[in-house]
Amino acid sequence: MFPEIRKCIALTFTLFVFSLTSFSQQSSKEDDKATLKKGLQILEKYFMKGNNWYVTSPEVGENVKGLVGFIENEPVDTIISKLSRAAADSSFNYVFRLPENVPDSLLVPGYYPYPNIEREVEKIGIELQNEFQNKELSIPSGLLENIEAKVNLIGPGGGIVLFTDSIYTFPDSLKLLDAVPDSMIQNNADFDRILKLDSIRNSYVEQKRLEYNDSLITAYRDSVIMAYRQKRFDEEYNYRKKRFIDSVKVNNYQVLKAYNDSVVRSVNDSIASVIGVLSQYADFIDTTRLRIYNLTNNKSEVTLQNQSQRYTRIWLKNEQNDSLSVLVKTTDKRSVQMLIDDGVTFSRFTTKETKDFDFSSLSNKVSGLTGVGKKYEVETPWVLGGDGNVGFTQTYLSNWKKGGQSALSLLIVLKGSANYSRADGKVKWENSGEIRDGWIRPGGGESELQKNDDKLKLTSRFGVSAFKKWYYSAELNFETQFFRGYKYPKADNPEPISAFMAPAKTFFKLGFDYKPNKELSLLLSPITVKNVFVRDTALIDQTNFGIPADSKSFSEPGLNADLSYKKKLTEDITYETKYNMFINYKNPFSKFDINWENQVTMRLTDYINMQMMFHLIYDDDVLFPVYDSEGVQVGEKPRLQLKQLITVGFSYSINRKVMRTRRIQH
Repeated sequence: MFPEIRKCIALTFTLFVFSLTSFSQQSSKEDDKATLKKGLQILEKYFMKGNNWYVTSPEVGENVKGLVGFIENEPVDTIISKLSRAAADSSFNYVFRLPENVPDSLLVPGYYPYPNIEREVEKIGIELQNEFQNKELSIPSGLLENIEAKVNLIGPGGGIVLFTDSIYTFPDSLKLLDAVPDSMIQNNADFDRILKLDSIRNSYVEQKRLEYNDSLITAYRDSVIMAYRQKRFDEEYNYRKKRFIDSVKVNNYQVLKAYNDSVVRSVNDSIASVIGVLSQYADFIDTTRLRIYNLTNNKSEVTLQNQSQRYTRIWLKNEQNDSLSVLVKTTDKRSVQMLIDDGVTFSRFTTKETKDFDFSSLSNKVSGLTGVGKKYEVETPWVLGGDGNVGFTQTYLSNWKKGGQSALSLLIVLKGSANYSRADGKVKWENSGEIRDGWIRPGGGESELQKNDDKLKLTSRFGVSAFKKWYYSAELNFETQFFRGYKYPKADNPEPISAFMAPAKTFFKLGFDYKPNKELSLLLSPITVKNVFVRDTALIDQTNFGIPADSKSFSEPGLNADLSYKKKLTEDITYETKYNMFINYKNPFSKFDINWENQVTMRLTDYINMQMMFHLIYDDDVLFPVYDSEGVQVGEKPRLQLKQLITVGFSYSINRKVMRTRRIQH
């Protein structure tokens, strides 16, 4: 059950219980206040705050706002009357919301998300390719008519050009000498033999001419058939793709509409319950001051209120100044009852009221929410932090495995942290995340869009105090990228060299964390497991990341060291470095990984800064091709990867403690 429906059902049930008990039984004032406060909050959410909910009837919306104002300020009988008429219509909706404004569409059962659409479209293309490979198509006869007129054929007698252009060559037995020596013509038989050789040559040339023309016709026919097959494939693929996407759009709209309609019904049911209860409450607490004047303008006042009886007396007078004592009794807030005292007294002199019943001092009802207790805030062990930076970047890349090239680019960097530290310093839990996304368009707007930075990194470290500044610590580290990486510029059929979860690196570390101050942290993890995983080995060559050809992942134990240091050099300049080294226990002297980031941040204004970063990576499992002097690949080996960034752009940071609000008990 979704949060909105659960909230509506819970509130409706609470208000229903309140409506049964608050008027027939006199419940505690604090319970009444809490229930009224909840009712006012939900009405303010759907009628007064800017959100995706719209009021169906502006008049009813104003009446609801008036009701809220009445509860907190002054009585309004007319509003209650109009709301009662609206509540009598079972088909009336107080608020509505459009299906496209559903905030949690991905959580709605049956909703088809965009990544699934991409996978299904890709699957359609693969299935259609397999279908066309085994499918015989009937080619329209018009495409293959008059091929001879469309191809540059060689006519009869012109075949010798095939030999002069070196397309064909004569066998040695048919080659002619530039000059026939006399020694070869001794008699008529020799002369006949030479003439016969010439005839054979001519036949051979004609045979090759016909073969060449046939090959031209065959090649042209094959190209026409291939183009027709590709056209038919594109037409069928576009048709199936459009039909599938249209069906998904229809499905998603119907799913969201059905879900949204159910939420709208639940919300309107809750609003109807809230308005009914608040209307009863408003009618109950509303009071009217009634003034009664006699002939001599002497007055008596009485308060009219539902479920409350009050008394007063007034002396009625006539022109002769005769007096009659009348007792006035209230029955509800709209009517009174009057009766003459048992002993009727007429007097010619002015008399005062003999009795005045005022029960106002006995009424402790609170009109409004002014009696809510005060609150205070309590500090929690959690501290939330983070910063974001958006700016243009000058980038230098050398042997960067994920792909890219030096250029001006747009870079977005988001960092966040949620750290827990107990007051006594015995337990620490540090959580951080980093997202980097950079794109370039080298050479101007006509060139292709390229990626030059892509990173998703999540880290969680838990530590328990060991001695002095040392902690027993465990850390889980995960790193991958969002988008595919290529060797730019792309070829006609580009093959990615990296993608999301290809590779994905995970480190699990157990060891000791040294924290002498807030600036320095050194984690030594003699027990570390490194795992490298490639999700799609059909798309990405996993051997480039040290994974065997018959596997999707590999793990290796080792020793890990993490050094983190951040120092504020001046008021506006900060230096930060992160150094990570992993030594493989299987080959401790030949296989190791280094990841070293250095960053200098200069604050130019409150929201503009400049960042300079130098990033160095060496990973024995990431291999690069090695070429000889002639450009032939002769092997693979790891190389040092370098990245340098200079960024100037918008920056925003947060760093605050999490506070918990509590109510002061009186």
